[in-house]
Amino acid sequence: MTKPRLNKNASSNGASAPRSRPTQDFKVRDLSGAELGRKEIRLAEHEMPGLMALRARYKGKRPLAGARIAGSLHMTIQTAVLIETLVELGAQVRWCSCNIFSTQDHAAAAVAVGPKGTVAEPKGTPVFAWKGETLEEYWWCTDQIFKFDGGQGPNLLLDDGGDATLLVHKGAEFEKAGKVPAFNAKSDSEEWGVILGVLKTSLKERNGYWTKVLGDIKGVSEETTTGVHRLYDMAKAGILAFPAINVNDSATKSKFDNLYGCRHSLVDSIMRATDVMLSGKVAVVCGYGDVGKGSAQSLRAQGARVMITEIDPICALQAAMEGYSVVTMDEAASVGDIFVTATGCDDV
Repeated sequence: MTKPRLNKNASSNGASAPRSRPTQDFKVRDLSGAELGRKEIRLAEHEMPGLMALRARYKGKRPLAGARIAGSLHMTIQTAVLIETLVELGAQVRWCSCNIFSTQDHAAAAVAVGPKGTVAEPKGTPVFAWKGETLEEYWWCTDQIFKFDGGQGPNLLLDDGGDATLLVHKGAEFEKAGKVPAFNAKSDSEEWGVILGVLKTSLKERNGYWTKVLGDIKGVSEETTTGVHRLYDMAKAGILAFPAINVNDSATKSKFDNLYGCRHSLVDSIMRATDVMLSGKVAVVCGYGDVGKGSAQSLRAQGARVMITEIDPICALQAAMEGYSVVTMDEAASVGDIFVTATGCDDV
C-alpha cells in the first residue's frame, strides 16, 4: 500500500503540520481531536435517521462488499456518518475533502481513528484532509483517494464539484497522449498548473494506472451544481467515460439542502467568522436560485437590507416579487456591506 508522506513543515496557514503515521494510511491535522469528533458523530447519527436505518436493515449483510469507493466531499461530522455507514455496509473507502477550507479537523481525526480504534492505535478509514490546505496539498490528497490496496483504484466515485472525476479523466487522457501538456503561465490558472504537476508525477511513477482505473469505475454521483455542469459538458463532448448520477437536481437536495440548508447556515457562518451585526447592513446576494433564495431569506430575517443581482429574468422577477431590490453588480458594488455569491458563474 502506498503510504502518505509526512509533511514535517508547518502548513501555509500557520497551524501545526498535518500528521500521518508510518504504519497508517491517512493524513489529518491532529488525532487529538478524535474524541470530540466521535462525540459529535454520535449526535449527528440521531439527526441522520436515513443512514442509520440502512445500517440497521443491512447489519451483517454487507451489500457493498467489493465496492471500492473514493470520496471527494466536505470532510465534516455529517460526512463522517456517511463514511462509516458505507464501511459498515461492506465497502472499502478512501476520502478527501472537496474544499481546502471546509474540513472539520476533529471529524477527520475521528474517521482516521475509527469507532474501534484509539489515538495510539488508529483503526479507521483512510482520510486525507485538513483545514487550510494549499492547492498542492489539496490535489495531493485527491490523488491519494485513488490508491487502494494491491495497486487497485476505486470502482465508484462520490464527487462534489467534479475534481475527482476531472483527475481520473485527465490522467487517462494524458496517458493516451503519452505526455502531460506544458503549463502556460500566461493563459493557464495556478490550479491547473498544480493538477498538471500531480499528473506528471503520477505518470512517471505509475504510467497506465489512470487508464486502468477509468475502466474499472462503474459510475459517479455528483452533488453540486458546478460539478453537474462539468458532467453535462463532458457528456456533450463525448468524453464522460462512465455513468453519472445527478444528486444535485434531486428534489430532496436542490429543494431542501440548497434552500433550507443555506438559510440555516449562512448567517450562522457569517456571524461566527466575523461577529458582525447584520441588522441594518446592505447585503448583496449574487444569484437568486435555490441557494440565493435561502441566503436572501436568512439575511432579511436578521434585519439586513438585501439586494439581489441576477442575470436570469425569471429569477430576477421572483426576487422582485418577494420585495427585494434587484440591481446590477455595478450598482451594488459601491453600497454593499456584505456580498454573498450564490452562483456557479465565475468572475462575479
